[in-house]
Amino acid sequence: MYTQIKQLIEEAWEDRSLLSESDYINAIETIIERLDRGEMRVAECIAGRWHVNDWIKKAVILYFPIMKMEEIKVGPFVFHDKMKLKTDYKKAGVRVVPHGIARYGAYLAKGVIMMPSYVNIGAYVDEGTMVDTWATVGSCAQVGKNCHLSGGVGIGGVLEPVQAAPVIIEDNCFLGSRAIVVEGVKVEHEAVLGANVVLTASTKIIDVTGPEPVEYKGVVPARSVVIPGSYTKKFAAGEYQVPCALIIGKRKESTDKKTSLNDALRDNNVAV
Repeated sequence: MYTQIKQLIEEAWEDRSLLSESDYINAIETIIERLDRGEMRVAECIAGRWHVNDWIKKAVILYFPIMKMEEIKVGPFVFHDKMKLKTDYKKAGVRVVPHGIARYGAYLAKGVIMMPSYVNIGAYVDEGTMVDTWATVGSCAQVGKNCHLSGGVGIGGVLEPVQAAPVIIEDNCFLGSRAIVVEGVKVEHEAVLGANVVLTASTKIIDVTGPEPVEYKGVVPARSVVIPGSYTKKFAAGEYQVPCALIIGKRKESTDKKTSLNDALRDNNVAV
């Protein structure tokens, strides 16, 4: 269905001089419009595995040079940027509290609530998710259904390299205040991140619930309850504590999602 558009995007990616021609401009604008409506995604889960549509990410990157800077005035507020903002929130069934801002080309599904927060182009935020006060969802990040991104949560964006996976937060996850997830880390469904958990591609995520520690990197297993931790690392100047994340428990599959969340926080003493 998208073979011709994909070919135009790939050609423009290799030869930026083509960005002055209408066929290539129209192809890029078509992709951004469909991202905005949720008809296309930068990354999608197929048969249980996430796949990156790098050519769609290329279209997002190519959208910047074809757009012109312009001044946007909203009452006393003045902005100067290339990107339009999303509109038609009422039609989409999305609640946006002032000063919540989402860029055109980001998708917000029905039932999403945006407190004063920010969602960048290419991002996908699914049904029933709350993006709480001063939380940010970076470019191309994928956030599932019924998630809660608490105050100050930072979900990293990624445009280049184009083959790099974006941050993925699967369904029914809870991210506590000031949690940060960047560099393509995947948080699997129903996981709970306590306040101030920081996850990068190199962060050690250590399951300490069994008789021996089990280490992960780049992924938080489903239903894990995670808190900040540290481990001792030897340097030339001596031994020092280095940040990590600790899996200290699991949410129960048998209970309601919200009840399970409350149990996880209370039983494992996780601050939110």
